[in-house]
Amino acid sequence: MTIIQTRNTIQRFCVTAAQMQAIEKQIFAVGFPIAALMEKVAARIVTYGQHHWLKHQRIGVLAGPGHNGGDALVVARELFLQGYEVIIYSPFERCKPLTEGHGRYCRSLGIPWYQTDLEAILGQCHLVLDGLFGFGLNRPLVGALAADVESLNRHSVTVVSIDLPSGLHTDTGEVLGTAVHASTTLCLGLWKQAFLQETAQPYLGETVLIDFDIPLANIEQVLGTHPQVQRLTDVQALQALPLHRSPVAHKYTVGHLLLIAGSRQYMGAALLAGHGAMASGVGMITLVVPDSVRHQAIAQLPGALVMGVEESAQGTIATLPALNFNRYDAIACGPGLAQVPWLTQVLDSAAPLLLDADGLNGITAHQLSQRSGLTVITPHPGEFKRLFPDVSCNHAGALTAAQQTNITVVLKGSKVTIATPDGRLWLNPSSTPALARGGSGDVLTGLMGGLMAQNRMTADAAQAVISAALGAVWWHAQAGIYAHRRRTVLGVDPLELSRALNPALAECQELLSEFG
Repeated sequence: MTIIQTRNTIQRFCVTAAQMQAIEKQIFAVGFPIAALMEKVAARIVTYGQHHWLKHQRIGVLAGPGHNGGDALVVARELFLQGYEVIIYSPFERCKPLTEGHGRYCRSLGIPWYQTDLEAILGQCHLVLDGLFGFGLNRPLVGALAADVESLNRHSVTVVSIDLPSGLHTDTGEVLGTAVHASTTLCLGLWKQAFLQETAQPYLGETVLIDFDIPLANIEQVLGTHPQVQRLTDVQALQALPLHRSPVAHKYTVGHLLLIAGSRQYMGAALLAGHGAMASGVGMITLVVPDSVRHQAIAQLPGALVMGVEESAQGTIATLPALNFNRYDAIACGPGLAQVPWLTQVLDSAAPLLLDADGLNGITAHQLSQRSGLTVITPHPGEFKRLFPDVSCNHAGALTAAQQTNITVVLKGSKVTIATPDGRLWLNPSSTPALARGGSGDVLTGLMGGLMAQNRMTADAAQAVISAALGAVWWHAQAGIYAHRRRTVLGVDPLELSRALNPALAECQELLSEFG
């Protein structure tokens, strides 16, 4: 395995505090000194700083009593020796021995050292390096420490946190009393699970992994080769997409999706789901809509077979036509349906089924668990709580729901969670708040449905559904990021999002091919 391949592999791991401690313990047990690791980590941070911090900037270094503080002090020393102006603030009487030693040496070099009055120091600094507490913190910050953090957060100074913003729980991302609002967080070695938690996002800022060459064997000894919790990487996602077609492929060999969506009131949802499906590359799309939506759908989706069906007085699909569900490679149902009485007919089919939005509002978790076919649901938190009122709406809860019902759960949010019935959890690290628009989820439904239909051709049906979910979640987020860069955070309307899907994918493929 090449160095680049190893680094790509390491990107998929995300660890708890206990797992990180176990990995480091292995490294130390076979002879790598703690002091040497601290020097190596600090050198990588300094290298990052040389590319991002200007020498005329005065840097304030907040050093805690543990090894996170030790890392910060070594960074302070090296920056000082390279000509940066550095001020150290460490309001602790007692520190770990290694950290204490680095502190003595910093003071011997004449680096200004303060134990009180952080407010006055902050007024002198252009940038602050937060090394108060790293991974493993489990007690709330209180008293003078909490006051220092609040003082730091009141200032407009740029803050770079080492490993984690001080005050965040490593595993849950929960704020322990108070926490530093970082501009950038330099995560050390392996991604911590906090980086993929909703609660931590306002505190992390830009996130960067500082790789310090943890041997893959040590990681896998603790986490295994296929860990239960994984961070979804670009490489994994691209491998999940049906990008390699036979040279003799035709429309009937690359999937037929049945998409049931829309109502008179929510006709846009059907159209957006249709655009997402078209972008997926699926061979055939049959779109079932209320008759009043049919002409709009034909005009916007000329490549789809559009079936306009009988509708209720409210403009919803009153009854489904006589469809042979088993002739379709996948069914996607839900965007813009409103309340309909016929959902059980869809549930009774054996084809792989994706349910979203109103496709989830008329059913129960028990009904989902009774399906004979493979199932994916894509709830937002409110829909999840209605389906699973006794399950927490978080990573662990998504996994519980998936295992209880034997379905794949795609729990939407700023960091989308994909939980599978076999007990695996993927967390998508990349997204943008530009996707916080009505209709974004409809595009995802069409895209995922189209990928499910194409993947049906593979031998492992269960893995095919999971691959479609992984690929669609990642691809959808990449399209949002691509459109965000070109149109600002305000400009990514759902139609623009659907148009960005294929240019974004092409760009990602090109970038990855450049880096091996």
